[in-house]
Formats: sequence, structure tokens, C-alpha cells
Amino acid sequence: MTIKYVIFDMDGVLVDSEPLWAESQIETLAQYGAVITEPDCEKYTRGLRVDELAVVWIKKFHLNIEPTLLRDEIVELVCRKIAEKAVPMDGIYPLLDFLKTKKIPTALATSSNRKVIKTVFDKLKLWDYFPIQCSAAEEELAKPHPAVYLSAIKALGATPADCLIIEDSVTGLIAAKAANVRTFIVNPKFADERFAIADERLPNLHEVLNILRQEL
Repeated sequence: MTIKYVIFDMDGVLVDSEPLWAESQIETLAQYGAVITEPDCEKYTRGLRVDELAVVWIKKFHLNIEPTLLRDEIVELVCRKIAEKAVPMDGIYPLLDFLKTKKIPTALATSSNRKVIKTVFDKLKLWDYFPIQCSAAEEELAKPHPAVYLSAIKALGATPADCLIIEDSVTGLIAAKAANVRTFIVNPKFADERFAIADERLPNLHEVLNILRQEL
């Protein structure tokens, strides 16, 4: 299969924001007497839409709070943290520049909402790389349903066979494969068997670039 388009997840792929999401959940929930850890966030909420992760914690700790309020508090805090200290994932700009030189169109397909997308793109100056930005917050069903990826494919005017998806989470991987798209997992824990359905499992974006240099 020839790669004609590349679709990127955002958190954990473009930006090193997963620790910031964990911090925001930990700090927000602490205000309601709920104690969680970063591994808890990895286990229960990584890759989920923020409205869904809010519901996860409310159910787990029987919190007397509206899901929309908890969602908004977490988003507000994570956006502040991203604006203050977010950094790009190692190797993302060389990869994006390579795709641009090869005239390979790119799109974003993220579980994050528009406010988080804007915060990340402003901080990392990503607007010129991604004319197409799709958010699962605007889909009826979130990842692991493939809806946001199918929307990105449609917006690109592509077919699944033309595309490559770059993901970092199990939830995102399931969504990408459900869209019938070749998928690379990029995660320091790439050898984890939960990622076994990925077409490639890689530790960082430099390895993605190495593969694409051979294929494009």
C-alpha cells in the first residue's frame, strides 16, 4: 500500500501532554477528595474524550458532581498547563517537514476538543502543518469508535488504503484499525502486547521517519 496521506493523533503524538492530562485529573479530583495516580490515568482514561474520562472518575469514586462541570474544570487546567509548559514530542517537526517536502497531506484526528487543539497548536505553532483538524468531541461516538478517523479520511478526500495513522494509545489504536487503516503505534512501551494489532510498534517518531524515508 502506498502512503498518500498521514493522519495524526495529538496528545502523546504531536505534544508531550499526557503527563499534563494526568496532572490535571489528579489535581482536579483531589479537590473532591478522590486520590488517583498517573498510572491510574494511563489505565482508565488515556485516549478517551474528556467528557468520558469525567464520567469514569465520577462513577469510580461516586462523586456528587455534574460530569460537564468536572470536564470543564479538567480542560481549563490542562489548557493552562499546556500553554505554560507543553513541549513537542521528540522528532515531530522533522517528520512533519519531511511529509511536507514529499507533498503528503496531513490531518489531525484527536479525542481532545477545539479549546485544547487551539492551545496545543498555538503553543507549538502547528497550524501550517494541519489544515484539517477533526475532533472526536464533535462525533456521536468517541474512540475506540473509528468515527473521528473516518471523518479525517473523508475530509482528506482519501480512502483508508491511502492512509497511515500514527497513534499512541490502545483506545486510539482500536479506533484506527476499526477504520481499516494501516497504523503505527509510537509509545515508549511499544512492546506492550496491548499494541499487538498495530502494523508497526515504535519507540519514537524518529523511527517513524526512518520507515517513511524508505517508503516514500
